[in-house]
Amino acid sequence: MAKSSSHFVCQSCGASFPKWAGRCEACGSWNTLVEETLTAGPPKGLADGSKSRKSYKIEFVPLKGTEQSLPRRLSGIGEFDRVVGGGLVPGSALLVGGDPGIGKSTLLLQAVCRLAKLYRVAYISGEEAIDQVRLRAERLNLADANCDLAASTSIRDIVGSVDHADAPDILIIDSIQTMYVDTLDSAPGTVAQVRTSAQELIRIAKKRGISLILVGHVTKEGTIAGPRVLEHMVDTVLYLEGDRGHQFRVLRGVKNRFGATDEIGVFEMTDKGLLEVPNPSALFLADRRGDTSGAVVFAGLEGTRPVLVEIQALVAPTSYGTPRRAVVGWDSGRLAMILAVLEARCGVAFGMNDVYLNVAGGLRIAEPAADLAVAAALLSSLTGEPVPAECVVFGEIGLSGEVRRVSQPDLRLKEAVKLGFTQAIMPQTDNARKIPAEVPLRRTELRTLGELLPLFQPERTAKRA
Repeated sequence: MAKSSSHFVCQSCGASFPKWAGRCEACGSWNTLVEETLTAGPPKGLADGSKSRKSYKIEFVPLKGTEQSLPRRLSGIGEFDRVVGGGLVPGSALLVGGDPGIGKSTLLLQAVCRLAKLYRVAYISGEEAIDQVRLRAERLNLADANCDLAASTSIRDIVGSVDHADAPDILIIDSIQTMYVDTLDSAPGTVAQVRTSAQELIRIAKKRGISLILVGHVTKEGTIAGPRVLEHMVDTVLYLEGDRGHQFRVLRGVKNRFGATDEIGVFEMTDKGLLEVPNPSALFLADRRGDTSGAVVFAGLEGTRPVLVEIQALVAPTSYGTPRRAVVGWDSGRLAMILAVLEARCGVAFGMNDVYLNVAGGLRIAEPAADLAVAAALLSSLTGEPVPAECVVFGEIGLSGEVRRVSQPDLRLKEAVKLGFTQAIMPQTDNARKIPAEVPLRRTELRTLGELLPLFQPERTAKRA
């Protein structure tokens, strides 16, 4: 007879412990240990319970196959297809995460209804009833799409419904945290249930050539809820980001086995769903005023796409003993480093001022190439001297005050030229990385951060400091 035992699994990191504790020793999270039951029995597939079994010879094949690869499945939504690498791959698994209410289900419903014109699509909801999904489809004018709809949370029932020769081409599970395997004695959403449910769905997807899309909840830290191994099991991980105060939503690829990582797709939230934005730079800069101090246009790069966005800084005298440092859309630690370099290497003091930094449009910037644009915005706000409206800025700043080169400056400058910019403040280029002649920009190339000060009247800075 099989023996049962229990252990306690952390719902944040997946670590296992024999006894319950208030704090996980692996990740430090509090009150995340949940008891799960283990059933000890014969190894799977052995009827007699023997400790050994017959081994089978593995068949090896050449690296270069003779069969042609299956074509990708395009949804017709350019921004979505761009992020996934040019369309869905048959037999792949894709995980989409995001904050509650950010638009994950809306975006996927729009995508699968487009895909339903060419492929057989099945949408399985574990959170909403069928009538609720139909109401959303009617609001988005998608009620006539040829999409199979179901509401279920049992992995056994789902696998039994799609594991046949006439399996759907695309399967959407909304969401993986609501699914459960009846052979496990634990609640849906626990580490064991999420891991096992995803493993069964991915197995059947690869067996039948199904493009599997999983919707995942996120924790308050912004990561996918459940075990970290879930992101390793799937082929592609996408995050839908956005500020509730803005209408823009950014679909960002953080992992992709079939395309570029850090690729983004920009959407605009409307009453008719998410509309793709083919030229996000023009949209992010639509409300920009060129005669305002503290505003700088940064030429960034998200994956393979150049994006121009406005960085705004406000430096004001503080009313408290400790000045405030508030950041939206950028790393607060990176801002502290830029302020320290400006004070230690350039002699510009911010100690008696509050500093506020904002990336306009709700976009979050992670690349270090924004350092020089942030420094220019800070100096512009401190001195009251605006940066020229037709100027873009990019470059990385080191702790010694040097301005370092960044990747693909030609793509950044070409995007700036398309939008009518005529000047650029950037790192110095070498002969091996010459800017093409078809980029008619007047460039100011810097080697150190100190060379940026003359553009903002350093004597005026010293008086105000």
